[in-house]
Amino acid sequence: MEEMFMPLKVSATALEAQKIRMNIIASNIANVNSTSTPEGGPYKRKDVMFESYLYDASSVGVNISKIVEDQSPPKKVYEPGHPDADKDGFVSYPNINTMEEMVNLIDATHSYEANLTLIASYKDMFNKTLDITKV
Repeated sequence: MEEMFMPLKVSATALEAQKIRMNIIASNIANVNSTSTPEGGPYKRKDVMFESYLYDASSVGVNISKIVEDQSPPKKVYEPGHPDADKDGFVSYPNINTMEEMVNLIDATHSYEANLTLIASYKDMFNKTLDITKV
């Protein structure tokens, strides 16, 4: 009986994973100009790593295995009057491409919507199956 609900479990976990991904992307966009963090230096772009799992019918889905920081060097901009400028007048900005982040956000949104559609379709099929058995 649990196998019947496997697609719903997979979609529910995928919804949660995509929600976290969208929050990470929003954080990247919000910090595009953050030149100073409590850890020191500019904000580092973050990305999520997904993993799927299938142990048995009761344990299936999609997980975020880890959130990784981009290790690429920051963008250096000459702004000698900036409070975070180094001795040569350069400010280190996060290496975040806003357009790339927007594409990632659209992708995450489409994945989220696809899983919502799957859940709605599955619910409709299940209800129709129940209606047929009532006869």
